[in-house]
Amino acid sequence: MKLVLVTAVEEFHKDVIKLFKKAGIENFSESDIDGYKNNHALIMSTNWFGAENASNESTMFFSFTEDMFIDILFDLIKEFNSNLETNNPIKAIVVPIERAI
Repeated sequence: MKLVLVTAVEEFHKDVIKLFKKAGIENFSESDIDGYKNNHALIMSTNWFGAENASNESTMFFSFTEDMFIDILFDLIKEFNSNLETNNPIKAIVVPIERAI
């Protein structure tokens, strides 16, 4: 068993849920988060108050699941990201679980 973490901007919320289900991961959780990019030049040019960091509404999904489902999910995410017209790809990581109760 491993822990898979997926982050996406709010725009892709429903898409990520579909990807989890398509990968066979039926049990997962989500949490709203604020995402930040520290591109200072971009922030300075697009934000009237240049010292403030702009955040993006994002969601973090996570699930304790098996490798075979994670492999499918990663393939689906790669395919989804390859068709994006934005600079906000879905990101995912896997964390091994050493102990669980």
